Amino acid sequence: MGSHGSLTKAGKVRSQTPKVPARPHKNLTPRRRNSRNYTRRILNAEKRQ
Repeated sequence: MGSHGSLTKAGKVRSQTPKVPARPHKNLTPRRRNSRNYTRRILNAEKRQ
């Protein structure tokens, strides 16, 4: 059974791509996240009906 490409070239493209640093972001506190989810799911759903 043949393989698709040789194993010696495995990971070639990924190793060549430049490393882009992840942009830092701060997570919301659970209280603010829950409040936002509530307004999105419950309150906005009531307005649409």
